[in-house]
Amino acid sequence: MPAPPTTDGQVAPLGAPLGALADRLAIKDLFDRYVEALDRADEPAYDDDWYRTVFTEDARLAVPAGTHRGVRGFADFRRTAKARWGRTGRLGGTLLVDLDGDRARARAHQVASHRRCGPDHQDDPYVVSGYYDARALRTADGWRLDALAFHVVSALGRPVPTAAEAVF
Repeated sequence: MPAPPTTDGQVAPLGAPLGALADRLAIKDLFDRYVEALDRADEPAYDDDWYRTVFTEDARLAVPAGTHRGVRGFADFRRTAKARWGRTGRLGGTLLVDLDGDRARARAHQVASHRRCGPDHQDDPYVVSGYYDARALRTADGWRLDALAFHVVSALGRPVPTAAEAVF
């Protein structure tokens, strides 16, 4: 009659799958926090130090509002982009993560709704949908996004002029 399995014997095979699940959840949290910050970028708490909890120090960003490299000045970059709209709201979903040790690639989908500034634009919405492609790295402080690019799939309404040529 074989001996009953030990607790260690039952738990040990779960180590790798649980580690992968924890990594995926940590990367999902980075996306969720970043998307939340897009609509709250004008609040004082969202400064460069806050963005260091999401991005590596030399992260690269390419979005419809422009491009930026590094965390330094990132809060101002996001505030400038948000200031072009009276109101914004986003809904993210469908996060796919491909883990490769201490590196990962991820894709997340998003729909963003914007309203222009000023009383003459209250009925002038702009809705854009698309997806982010990102690269994440495991750092001494946990997972951080190293590169993030948004790809527009569809847009309804009149966008504001792009800030892609701006230097930040």
